[in-house]
Amino acid sequence: MIAYVTVGADDIAAAKRFYSAFLPALGYGLDQGPEGLSFALPVDPGQRPVLPDFYVKPTFNGQPASAGNGTMVAFEASNQQQVRDLHTAALAAGGTDEGAPGFRAAYGAHFYVSYLRDPQGNKIALFSANPAEPGRDD
Repeated sequence: MIAYVTVGADDIAAAKRFYSAFLPALGYGLDQGPEGLSFALPVDPGQRPVLPDFYVKPTFNGQPASAGNGTMVAFEASNQQQVRDLHTAALAAGGTDEGAPGFRAAYGAHFYVSYLRDPQGNKIALFSANPAEPGRDD
């Protein structure tokens, strides 16, 4: 099981604007400290954490943060409309478009996805695979 994912950022304020535009809508809470941003799903008392957490941090070695070539983090939305809404919100918060919301021929008939870059260049996907919604071939 993946416990957490971390991406680097040189401008934590820009990263906070970007990720706060969509992660709270997916249920993530934000804790900010001198070490950066920590996004986590809520945990009921006595329950185990819902994983993975998502962290946005300055680099540990002090060198500029860089996006990994071929690295992407995907967040699941509840439906296709939420994918569209969150994609729009993330763009307005400083993200760049890497693929408008829609179906892709290479994926399953119900995999509806959009792609973005955060202000640091990290690639982010927002997707829904809700079988109750119309699929690519419907």
